[in-house]
Amino acid sequence: MKKLFSINPATEEILGEFPILTINELEEKINLGHETFKKWRKVSFAEKKDLMKKVAQILLREKEKFAKTITLEMGKMIGESLAEVEKCATLCEFLANNSESIMKEESTKTKAQKSYICFEPLGIIFAIMPWNYPFWQVFRAAVPALMVGNTMLLKHASNVPQTSQLIEKIFIDAGFPKGAFQNLLIDSSMTSQVINNLYVRGVTLTGSEKAGSIVASMAGKAIKKSILELGGSDPFIVLDDADIKKAVLTATSARLSVSGQVCISAKRFILQKKIAQQFIKELTKNFKGIKVGDIGPLSSKKILETIENQVDISVKMGAKIIIGGKRTPGKGYFYPPTIMTNVTKKMPLYFEETFGPVATIFIVENDIEAIKIANDTKFGLGASVWTKDLKRAKKFIEEIESGMVFVNSKVVSNINLPFGGTKMSGYGRELSSYGLKEFVNIKTVFIE
Repeated sequence: MKKLFSINPATEEILGEFPILTINELEEKINLGHETFKKWRKVSFAEKKDLMKKVAQILLREKEKFAKTITLEMGKMIGESLAEVEKCATLCEFLANNSESIMKEESTKTKAQKSYICFEPLGIIFAIMPWNYPFWQVFRAAVPALMVGNTMLLKHASNVPQTSQLIEKIFIDAGFPKGAFQNLLIDSSMTSQVINNLYVRGVTLTGSEKAGSIVASMAGKAIKKSILELGGSDPFIVLDDADIKKAVLTATSARLSVSGQVCISAKRFILQKKIAQQFIKELTKNFKGIKVGDIGPLSSKKILETIENQVDISVKMGAKIIIGGKRTPGKGYFYPPTIMTNVTKKMPLYFEETFGPVATIFIVENDIEAIKIANDTKFGLGASVWTKDLKRAKKFIEEIESGMVFVNSKVVSNINLPFGGTKMSGYGRELSSYGLKEFVNIKTVFIE
C-alpha cells in the first residue's frame, strides 16, 4: 500500500504515515463532490455567509493547534504559522461579507428590453496546493470557490498530510455539507484521473513551473479552466534616492520569511551603484544576526539539496559568497542566510528560482539598467521598487514585466488586491473580486 509521510524537517523525525486512496475511493469522493454541488449551488449567500463565518471562528479559536501542526510538518517559525492561520480567518470574513455584492447581476444597455450578465458556479474545482503556506494557499483557493457555489477537491503537497486533514475537518465542523470540501490523499500519478473526470470543471495549481506545465496541459486537453500560480524570481530594486534604512530592514524579511521559501520573496537585489555598498553592508549585518531558532529549516531534504547545488555550482562558475553558503551541520534541513555577488547569466542562481534563504546582489549604473536586469528572467510574479520619487517609480511600474509592483514595500498578498503573475509565473488571479470570478460561468442574458 502506497503511503504519504509526515516528517518534521527540524528533526527529520517521521510524525505519521497516511495511506493513499484507492481508485475506487477516489471515484466515490468525486461523485460525492458532484452530488453535493447540485444542492450547494442553490444555497443562498446568507447561508453560505453564516457557514464561512463559522470557519473563521474555528480558525481563530483553535489557531494555536493549527499553527503547531503547520510548524511541525513544514518547519516555519510558530509566529509565522499563527499569522498564516489568522490571515485565513480574515479572508473568510472578507468573502463572507462581500461575495454577494461582488456576484450580483450586472445590467447593460442594448437594443433588448433587458440584458444583463450573471455569474454561476461551474462544478467541482480541483486544487493542487503547495507546502510553504499550507493553510493560506488552500483557503485562498477554497473560500472563493465555495462562496460562489462550487465544491472543491484538494490534493495537497505530499509532505503536509496532517495539515490537509485538519483543513477538511474545519469545513465539516463549521457545518458545510459533506462533499463540499474534500481532502484527497493521493499521489501525483492520480492527478490526471481527477482532471479528466467530467464532474471536475476547473483546476487551480500553486507550485513549480514543471508541475504547472503538466497540469495545464492536462486541463487544456480536457477543456477545463485553469489557474496557475508558479515560481518567481522577484527583483528588489533600490534606487539611489531610496530610504536605505527602511529598504534594508524590509529586504531582510522579504528574503528570509519562511526561510526564503516563498514565491513572492525578494530574490534578486538590484542596487544602484551610489548606495550599493551601504546596502550590502547593512544587509550583511542583519543576516549575520540571524541564527537557527530565528529562522526555521527548509521543508525537506530535497529542497535543501537543491539550494545547496544552486550555490555550489554558481560558486564554481565564479560567484562570490559574502555570508553563509554552507548548510548548517547537525540534524534538520537548515541552511543559513546567504548573500551572493558576481552572479552571471549562465549560473543557476541567475536563471533558476532560489527557494531558500539566498540573496543575489546586482549593482547597476542607472534606472535603465535596473529595469533591464529586473526583466531578464523567465518569471514575472512580483517586483519591489524603492525610491522617494513617485514619478520616477512610475517608469518602473510601467516597464517591469510582472503581475504586481510594490513601491517602497515588499511584495505581499492582500485580500483586496488580485494576486498572480505573468510569463512563466503563470496566469489567472486569486483574491479580490477578480479571484472570486475566476471559476464561474459568466452568462449573458438577452430579453427581446
